[in-house]
Amino acid sequence: MESTVETLGDLERRLSVAVPMADIEGEVTKRLSNLARTAKIAGFRPGKVPVSIVARQYGPQIRSDVISEAVQSRFNEAVQKERLRIAGAPRIERATGAAPDALEFSAVFEVYPEVKLGDLSQIAVRRPVAEVTAADIERTIEILRRQRATYEPVTRPAQSGDRVRVDFTGTIDGVEFAGGQAHDFAVTLGEGRMLPEFDAAMTGMSANERKTFPLHFPDDYHGREVAGKDAEFALTMLAVEEIHLPALDADFVRTFGVAGGETEGLRAEVGANLRLELKRKIAAVVKEQVIAGLATLAQFPLPRALVESEAGVLRDRTIAGMRDQPGVKPEDLAVGIDVFRPQAAQRVALGLMMAELVKNEHLEARPEQVRELVHEHAQSYEQPEAVIRWHYEKPERLGDFEAAVLEQNVVDWVLARASVTDEPATFDAVMGPRGNG
Repeated sequence: MESTVETLGDLERRLSVAVPMADIEGEVTKRLSNLARTAKIAGFRPGKVPVSIVARQYGPQIRSDVISEAVQSRFNEAVQKERLRIAGAPRIERATGAAPDALEFSAVFEVYPEVKLGDLSQIAVRRPVAEVTAADIERTIEILRRQRATYEPVTRPAQSGDRVRVDFTGTIDGVEFAGGQAHDFAVTLGEGRMLPEFDAAMTGMSANERKTFPLHFPDDYHGREVAGKDAEFALTMLAVEEIHLPALDADFVRTFGVAGGETEGLRAEVGANLRLELKRKIAAVVKEQVIAGLATLAQFPLPRALVESEAGVLRDRTIAGMRDQPGVKPEDLAVGIDVFRPQAAQRVALGLMMAELVKNEHLEARPEQVRELVHEHAQSYEQPEAVIRWHYEKPERLGDFEAAVLEQNVVDWVLARASVTDEPATFDAVMGPRGNG
């Protein structure tokens, strides 16, 4: 067997291989003889079928199988001999004008690039440093109380903090527009869910009161059809309801699993949860910056086959998500693959860089790291030990945790070599605004 490798581009190669026809014919004859011993053909007893009859009926398929297996086998041997790392599936073609005593074919494929990480100190990371304070805990408990609030109708005019129920109809140039109508719509004044003009119009109204008011939609309003336009709304106040928060007593505390009903126990539970959330959020913020920094250092060619495959995955995932959305038409699902190639290229580059780091720096996920992450995940359930046992009953259930640990190992390794600046921050600044329910 002979093989030669030709460089066609940065990563593209052509491997040419020749297989002696004598080897193929010998294997075909061997398989026909074996089949003749067991073949069942009308008119012949088992094991007495002439090889020529077997060859006439089964020969073409056997020859095709032998050639396919020989090509694959010789290709694999040549790849190992040349120490090639194949990226994607090869395109195998039979050579034209080949010698009659040999089967010659070529395989065109891409190889993995030499991954160069670049200067990791050029990656700038701004790491927020924050703690959970007593005020953060009290604000969270207040949110929990509001989530369990009750509302009672009042006869006074609506004010900030009240929940109101309204009917409204909006028009632009006297014509109703999509999304501009609602019946028995409930909203809490001052929460910021509505545009400021709408909130202001509802404030001060009493039940059964009607009014009309103008409203200008901002130029950057999410509804493109009405953005930047002037509208008029007819508004009917159906009810004004005053909020009543539950008392911070033992009964309220027990609803959160604090059996003794002590408020300090609830504060401790809330504090632990907030610290875990903060830890995860900071880790996510840092990881995002590290990943983005690595992407900027990816200065090596990418295998087109891998990029195309990843782009296809992204497109299929997007289309699957679109199918679940109301009002999506079949033509909306005809999404081209071009739009996904930039993201796919970045994902492939990052995957290659991370794989290189894992291999060279021995950053594989260790069992104790996986167990720690599983344990942390289980703490959000009522029976953590049962959750941990469930995950360890089958190895495949640990896959996501192993992947997360591996990724974090890479991030930590890069972080130790990046330019990191610690920046003092508050819990709310890191976590973002929190709603009331």
